[in-house]
Amino acid sequence: MVITQPMLFPWVGLLEQVCLSDVCVIYDDVQFSKGSFVNRVQLKTATGPKWMTSPLKNLRLGQLIREVALDDTKPWRRDHLAQLRSAYSAAPHAAEMLELVQGVYVRSHTTIGALAADSMKSLCEYFGIVPGGGFVPSSELGIDGSSWPRVLKVVQHLGGDRYVTGHGARSYMDHEAMERGGVRVMYMDYAKTPYRQLHGKFSPFVSALDLVANEGVAGRAMLNPRVLPWREFCAQT
Repeated sequence: MVITQPMLFPWVGLLEQVCLSDVCVIYDDVQFSKGSFVNRVQLKTATGPKWMTSPLKNLRLGQLIREVALDDTKPWRRDHLAQLRSAYSAAPHAAEMLELVQGVYVRSHTTIGALAADSMKSLCEYFGIVPGGGFVPSSELGIDGSSWPRVLKVVQHLGGDRYVTGHGARSYMDHEAMERGGVRVMYMDYAKTPYRQLHGKFSPFVSALDLVANEGVAGRAMLNPRVLPWREFCAQT
C-alpha cells in the first residue's frame, strides 16, 4: 500500500511508487505545507529548471490540503500551457503531453487537493498504472490521528500488510511498532533510469510530463520500481 499527499504532475519516482501499490491512498486531509510539491513542480527548460506553480487563494495556517482554494483570478492554466509549449516544443511527443495537461485543466477544480490528485491519476492512467484497489482519499476513510500511528491504522483498515514509502518517512516512522501491528515497511529505491531529454544533462527530478513529452507511452519501460526493507534502508542512510 502507498499513502501520498497529492502532487501536481509529480516526478517519475512517485509513479514508480504507485506501480507497487494495490491501493494508493491520497492523503488530502493533512495540513498543507508551503514549499511542498502539492501545488508546484519543476520543468526542465533551455535556461535551466523552472517551477510551474498553481497559485493559491487566501491560504491560512493550518488549512488541510483538500481545503486550500485555487486562485482563479490569475490565468495560471494558460500560463502553465505556455511554459510547457516553450520547454517542450522540440520534444517528439509534446502534443500528447499538452493534451494530457489540457484534459486535467478543463475539469472544474476549485481546490489544489482536487487538482493535484487529478494530475497524478491522469499521469498514472497515461502509463497504464492503475492500482487494483484504486485511488482512495484519506478524507473518506474517517480515520483520525497523525504521524505513523495514523498510517498504521489506514493500512490496517484497508487490509494491507506492506507499506511502501518515500525516504522522508524515516524521520518519524516507528518501524518496529508498524511490524507489531502486522505491517512491513519498505522504502523506495528510486531507479532514476535515464531517458532522452532536452536541454542538457539528464535530471530525474522533474515532472513526469517530461517523460511523456520525450518518450510517449513507451516511457512506461523507464519505470523500474524497487524497494528496500526498512532495516536495509536505514543501514545505508
